Amino acid sequence: MKNVNLKVNGVDVTVPEGTRILDAAIKAGYKIPTLCYMKDLCNESSCRVCVVEVKNNRKLVTACSTLVAEGMEVFTNTAKVRAARKVTLELMLSNHHKECLSCVRSGSCELQALSTEYGCDSAKYDGELNSYKPDDKSEYLVRDNNKCILCRRCVAACNSVQSVGVIDAVNRGFATAIMSPFGHSLGETPCVACGQCINVCPTGALHEKDSIHAVEKLLADKTKTVIVGTAPAVRAALGEEFGLPIGTDTEGKMVAALKALGFDKVFDVNMAADMTIMEEGTEFIHRLNDPNATLPMITSCSPGWIRFIEFNYPELLPHLSSCKSPQQMFGAIMKTYYAKKVGIDPKDLAVVTVMPCIAKKFELTRDDLSAAGVPDVDESITTRELARMIKNYGIDFNSLDAKTEFDNPIGKGSSAGLIFGATGGVMEAALRTVAETVTGEKLENIDFKAVRGTKGIKEASVTLAGKTINIAVASGLSNARKIMDEIKAGKSKYHFIEIMACPGGCVNGGGQPIVSSATRNLVDVKKTRAKVLYSKDKKDTLRKSHDNPIIKTLYSEYFGAPGSENAHHALHTTYVKRKRY
Repeated sequence: MKNVNLKVNGVDVTVPEGTRILDAAIKAGYKIPTLCYMKDLCNESSCRVCVVEVKNNRKLVTACSTLVAEGMEVFTNTAKVRAARKVTLELMLSNHHKECLSCVRSGSCELQALSTEYGCDSAKYDGELNSYKPDDKSEYLVRDNNKCILCRRCVAACNSVQSVGVIDAVNRGFATAIMSPFGHSLGETPCVACGQCINVCPTGALHEKDSIHAVEKLLADKTKTVIVGTAPAVRAALGEEFGLPIGTDTEGKMVAALKALGFDKVFDVNMAADMTIMEEGTEFIHRLNDPNATLPMITSCSPGWIRFIEFNYPELLPHLSSCKSPQQMFGAIMKTYYAKKVGIDPKDLAVVTVMPCIAKKFELTRDDLSAAGVPDVDESITTRELARMIKNYGIDFNSLDAKTEFDNPIGKGSSAGLIFGATGGVMEAALRTVAETVTGEKLENIDFKAVRGTKGIKEASVTLAGKTINIAVASGLSNARKIMDEIKAGKSKYHFIEIMACPGGCVNGGGQPIVSSATRNLVDVKKTRAKVLYSKDKKDTLRKSHDNPIIKTLYSEYFGAPGSENAHHALHTTYVKRKRY
């Protein structure tokens, strides 16, 4: 590829042909602000915040869309540029409901940060103000167009990345708004609750439905024993909310914080992920050996993915594993085995989960998720909500003991369950167990690296007892759609498929800490968070689900055997065909 030489603020830079001015400036050591642009997602050139001067150009140009040229001289911080950016920001603020003190995004709002940086007068262009009723009808998400700046990042995430397409810009001029078809609320659309729109929103226009008060109510109820379980990916991201670098492992501090919040027991959902592998692996082996069984079998861990297939490919539902998600298995185990073991009536036991995902909030409303006559899980909060609780309770997170451990008797999960948090992790964990179950031999190498990494679709073949098994891993629903279209057309070569709704898997879930576009331009967030999980897996001495002594105890004392009638009643579920509108 041909290289291009240019100057950015007098600094010589050489970049490949086709590079944006924005990226050339980063290489030269200069930051250019953006609001509509986000790397690998959106390039609308609509916000005009990234304008720069180019020598011999009469007008300012947008750095996010203008390509470099040989001999170009770019100036990113002249008085003219800074003044233009300030006016643009002040015009945005003129039609923005400035409720910063009570906004969930205060402190992580990109508009707020830039307005402060440029010394904006928030009332300079006050006048007519659009007013919308917030859409809070879904179980999982709130959309407040009063805080929307029309950057269209959410539209790109929903349409391009997830291929769901339930939001877009409507009307023109001052009346332009991001809406759903036919004026529906998001809860009335085929929205899959993935929350990727929240992750890319620069303001408080999109955020998860708050469950903090419901959790606090449970903690205050002296008639309840309140248990909390944390998902694998939470420990890989929670520290970001407290100023720690992306990719910091905060497992011990997280457990300590949950205990300080007043939960009676703090358990690891990794244990339930191990149980998922036992049930799902058994189901896969059965299907593989039954010539009449439906193949390929597809994982069922991701509730956003389940909602997607129920809306878009209902005729392919038989391909899904019937296993509940690890969250729901966790609740089922707590309200059956654990309740019996400690002598608590299941109705007096409250189960709370901390998830990297807002679809888990929706999952609690599904039918057939009651193993003991009461809901498996009572409340689910996101990583962000847990961080807010920790801050509200005055807990100094960074000073907590990093060696604090989960509670026993069932607080321990294998690292196979841990890597569920990264795309490919479920498949790798399953292969570790399925391979040893089928062959009856210990694996010399349990690292299935072909399914690792953040690539949207990964595939591999493994040989088990002389039989070749074709596997695929997909993350992000546009990639899932490609896989499903192959199956629908009868062209799929796979036997076993893992699908996660969120690109990169749960580490990039819709409930994880917000990362600004400026940071995303420089850091591969998905890869960096996933490294936490794989690093812990590499060091762990318990790396296979079927070797977990707690799992062996659960089966011997309560569930019988993987795939048994008792296990099926508590740990498996059913699916529904959903109408799109």
